[in-house]
Amino acid sequence: MTSYVKVRWDHDFADEPVELFSELGADRFEVRKVAVYRDGRADWADAGRETDEIGLGQLPFPALAEIDAQPEFHAEVITAAEFEVAWARARE
Repeated sequence: MTSYVKVRWDHDFADEPVELFSELGADRFEVRKVAVYRDGRADWADAGRETDEIGLGQLPFPALAEIDAQPEFHAEVITAAEFEVAWARARE
């Protein structure tokens, strides 16, 4: 079953994303990913496109509680529609 997750990353790094959107397959590996930066720009990755700045995870996506245990991160399940909005914006 496909699922969708949004992770907010609270930090002061100018060149790192502040939001990450992931589409996860049944095996919890990322299928598609969007990174949104503080300045509003966005980048994306899928099986056919990765860059030096963004790529799909090499391990299954961790449990949300594991992510939330780190104070600088907040993870939440989102809908497919919410992911698709982020995906479309990143690909404009």
